[in-house]
Amino acid sequence: MKVALDTNILAYAAGVDDAERQAAAQGLIGRIDVTRIVLPQQVAGEFYNVLIRKGRHPRETAAAIVTGWLDLFGTKPSSPTVFAQAMILATEHAFQIWDAVIVCTAAEAGCDLLLSEDMHEGFRHRGLTIANPFAEAPHPRLQALLDALPEDPR
Repeated sequence: MKVALDTNILAYAAGVDDAERQAAAQGLIGRIDVTRIVLPQQVAGEFYNVLIRKGRHPRETAAAIVTGWLDLFGTKPSSPTVFAQAMILATEHAFQIWDAVIVCTAAEAGCDLLLSEDMHEGFRHRGLTIANPFAEAPHPRLQALLDALPEDPR
């Protein structure tokens, strides 16, 4: 199962905002095989901005952190076709345009899940399901992933 990560998951994993969610995000990411994780390019850009604004990191530090994640997981760039699909998704399903770009990029990359705290929980698009990893009751597709993963060593 391929999994895309939204910006908020990376931000928590990097220690921005919430210590409890930081541990949860790090634990989840640490359990998923890195070859199954996809970072949409839009997420990398948003993550850089979050690290500067909310994390108050110097730009060089933020760039190094983002580069480290990209080196670990790689990235999936957007394309004119993906952007056209995102415009339709944003129009028909009331997504913010940049969230729609993330969804369409993840779908184009063949992801089964997009982990996001603040997008449309349970929304399906071209085989992709959006799931909140911090929800009290995990979405069934997320639960299937969790059941298949090795236990968190912590």
